[in-house]
Amino acid sequence: MKKIFVILLVFLMFASCKKLEDLNKNTKDPSSVTGESLFTGAQKRLFDQMVTSNVNDNIWRLIDQYWTETTYLDETNYNLVNRQIPDNHWERLYINVLKNLDESKKVITSTTYVNDASPLIKQNKLAIIDVMAVYAWSVLVETFGDIPYTEALDIDNVLPVYDSGKDVYEKLIVRLNTDISTLNPTWGSFDMADNMYQGDVQSWIKFANSLRLRMGMVLADADPALSKTTVEASAADLSLLIQSNQENARIIYLSSQPNTNPMYEDQVASGRHDFVAANTIVDTMNNLNDPRRPFYFTQVDTSSIDTIVAMAYVGGHYGHSSNYYTHSHAPAKMMLPTFEGLIFDYAEVEFLLAEAIERGYTVSGGGTAASHYNNAVTASIEYWGGTALDATTYLAQPNIAYATAPGTYKQKIGLQQWIAYYNRGFEGWTAQRRLDWPVLVPGSNALSDYPVRFTYPIEEQTLNGTNYSNASSAINLTSINPHGDDVRTNLFWDRY
Repeated sequence: MKKIFVILLVFLMFASCKKLEDLNKNTKDPSSVTGESLFTGAQKRLFDQMVTSNVNDNIWRLIDQYWTETTYLDETNYNLVNRQIPDNHWERLYINVLKNLDESKKVITSTTYVNDASPLIKQNKLAIIDVMAVYAWSVLVETFGDIPYTEALDIDNVLPVYDSGKDVYEKLIVRLNTDISTLNPTWGSFDMADNMYQGDVQSWIKFANSLRLRMGMVLADADPALSKTTVEASAADLSLLIQSNQENARIIYLSSQPNTNPMYEDQVASGRHDFVAANTIVDTMNNLNDPRRPFYFTQVDTSSIDTIVAMAYVGGHYGHSSNYYTHSHAPAKMMLPTFEGLIFDYAEVEFLLAEAIERGYTVSGGGTAASHYNNAVTASIEYWGGTALDATTYLAQPNIAYATAPGTYKQKIGLQQWIAYYNRGFEGWTAQRRLDWPVLVPGSNALSDYPVRFTYPIEEQTLNGTNYSNASSAINLTSINPHGDDVRTNLFWDRY
C-alpha cells in the first residue's frame, strides 16, 4: 500500500508539472507562420512605408515640395535628425520588409505542397518574393548609397559590413534578370495572399520588367553601357511592361483599421491638419492650367483679396507656417481609408521610355520620345480622374507640347514627371535627383541644401561604428563633393 501511495504521489507530481508547463504556453498565437503570410505582411509593410505621410517615417512629399507644413516646420526645412527619420526608414525596410521576405523565402523553400499541381507554383512564389525584395533593396540604395547587403539579414551578425551601392545595384539587376526568366505565367503563385496582383504571374513579369527598366535608367549617367543593355532588355517587348493604369503596382486598402491607407490614419483618424499644398507645385500647375489640380488640391475662398476669382488653388509658402484653412490641401478622396497605395504606374514606364529614346537606346514599337511623353502625361491625367480630352487640350499648349516646351529633354520630362509623381514622393525625389529638374530651392530657414540622400541612422553610427565610418569615408568622395555622410553628397548614380 505504501509503495502504491509513493507511485501515485510521483504521478501526481509529474501531472502537476505538466499542467504548470501548459500554463506557460501561448495558446492564442500560432507556433509557426506560413511563408505566404510572411509575404503578405512584408508586402503591406512595404506599401505602408512608401505611401505614409507620417513625418517620422516618410517625408518625401515635403522634400519634393508637393506639400509644406502648417505648424511644425522641421521636415520642410530639411531637419531629418530630430525624429530620426533615416533610422525609421532603414528599420522599416530592413526589419519589417526584407527580413520577413527572407523568412518567407526560407519557409516556402522548406515547405512541401502536396496539393499543388506543379512545383512551378513554388518556383513562382520564390521569384515573386525576390522581385519584391529587389524593389525594397533598390529603395535603400537610392536613399543611402552604400548599405549592408551581403552580410545583412543575418541575426547572428549584428555588425554587417557595407557594400558599395553600385555593386549592390548591379547585383540586384542580375537578380531581376533571373526572376524574369524564372517566372512562368502558365502556373499560379500566391493567389489572394498577394495584395498587389492576387497571384497573377503575368502581372508580376510586367512589374519586374518595369522595375528593371527604371533601375537601368537610374544608372544612365553612372554606367551608360550597363544602363543601355538593361533598359533595352526591358524595352525589347513593350507588352511585357506595365501598359495601362489597370496594371499599376498597387494595393487596395480596407475601410477599417489597421488595414486602412496610412494617410487616413495619419491625418483623418488622428484629427491632424499638419500639411497644405506647397506653393512650388500649386503655382507651377496654375501657370500650366493643369487639369489635375482638382484631384490634387482643394480650392480656397479668396474673395476677400480677389473679387474676380473667388475660389482658387493657393499653396502655402514652402518652409514657412501656413494656415490650413486658407491654403489648398489634399482633397478628401486622397484621405479615404480605401485610397489605394501605389509604387509603380504606367505613366512612369512611358516617361522612362521617352528618356531612353532621347539617350539613343533602342525601344521596340517605333514610338518617339514625344509619343511616349504624351502617353505618360495622358496616363497620369486619366489615373487621377481627368479625361482623354483634358489630356489632349493640356498637351496642345505650346509650353507643354514636347516639340515646343522650353528646355532640354531632361527639363521637359523632368517637369512633367515631377507633377505626375505628386503622390509618389519617393519616385518624385529619385526622378528629380536624376534629371535635376525642376530646381527645388530650399526655404529661407532650411538647415541645408536640397537633400540628395539620407544620412545613415544614428544607431549605425553608435552600434556599427567601424563599418559606418568606412562607408562614410568611401561614399562618392571627390574634390567637388567632399561631404561624406551628408545630405549634400550625391550618390554614385546622381551625376551632373
